[in-house]
Amino acid sequence: MRIGIVCYPTFGGSGVVATELGLELSRRGHTVHFITYRQPVRLELISKNVHFHEVNVPDYPLFHYQPYELALSSKIVDTVKIFKIDVLHVHYAIPHAYAAYMAKKMLFQDGIKLPIVTTLHGTDITLVGSHPFYKTAVTFSINSSDAVTSVSQSLKDDTQRLFKIKKDIMVIPNFVDLNKYKSAGNQCPKGILARDTERIITHISNFRSVKRIPDVIHIFNNIRKEVPSKLLMIGEGPERENAEKLCIDLNIENYVLFLGNSNEVNKILCFSDLFLLPSETESFGLSALEAMASGVPVISTDTGGLPELNLNGSSGYLSPVGDVINMSQNALNILKNSKTLSNFKKAAKLRASNFDIHEVVSSYESVYKKALENCISI
Repeated sequence: MRIGIVCYPTFGGSGVVATELGLELSRRGHTVHFITYRQPVRLELISKNVHFHEVNVPDYPLFHYQPYELALSSKIVDTVKIFKIDVLHVHYAIPHAYAAYMAKKMLFQDGIKLPIVTTLHGTDITLVGSHPFYKTAVTFSINSSDAVTSVSQSLKDDTQRLFKIKKDIMVIPNFVDLNKYKSAGNQCPKGILARDTERIITHISNFRSVKRIPDVIHIFNNIRKEVPSKLLMIGEGPERENAEKLCIDLNIENYVLFLGNSNEVNKILCFSDLFLLPSETESFGLSALEAMASGVPVISTDTGGLPELNLNGSSGYLSPVGDVINMSQNALNILKNSKTLSNFKKAAKLRASNFDIHEVVSSYESVYKKALENCISI
């Protein structure tokens, strides 16, 4: 198949999933065309089966806000016509599914039928989509798609609760390429960042308020009081400056490393001992899955799709949102005893094996084929 993928080209979960999905589809012989405003951060290789088409938005003084949706729709139409795209997979309802629908209507006037598959990732539903300004557009975009998928049962339930959805929503969880994490095991220079006697605690996110970054810092501070350890903070975002200040206030700045965004998350996780994700909400928790694939147990909240991923008492522990004391104690229960830590590491890796990319991507292939068949028969 010739598959078009529309996504955000960022370090966020939806962009990572879309890119990894496209790369795996290309390895299976499909031709994949990424359509977005910048080359996706994990799109390291452009090959004969992988192509990137940049959406340019002219800076026209008439517009107070430049119309990205209009530029995206036009780019989709041009790409579909030139490269004979069979199916379009958009990640995020707004603005991508909305722009895809406009492209589909324009193409239909030229006798071209384009099936649209929309994947819901979370923020497009729980934050942006539920806002009264966007709710009507989100509902329309989802119902106008030929197929709709969600990355967790929790997100599917939220979508059906918040919107009047007429379409069936298929749950296809996020995934990881387990081979990538196996190969990283030989590239783990822990000594660069910490002593052998220290535990490595890691957090990865976009540092938005929903990630509850202060909770990460406070949990680590509680851990450090009883277990020698270092904290690695991976990512960039609006909460980073406040987090750095909090570390200074707690006098732990020498034990916390802010490493910024990274394309080598697997190499960082391979020498980590524990992963912290105390988020307000998570539609799935891709960063937690990446940690588990590296054999890193997860301390997380029990919100959104996290209980579907992180098995309490096995791959890690679940706690109520904001319960820093409980999360700190759970972390110490894992870290204080080397045998206990080893058992949790094994269980985390075993749990991650249920989300192997080679198993999950087959589900997307089936969705594409069904959407294409239904579109052609209309």
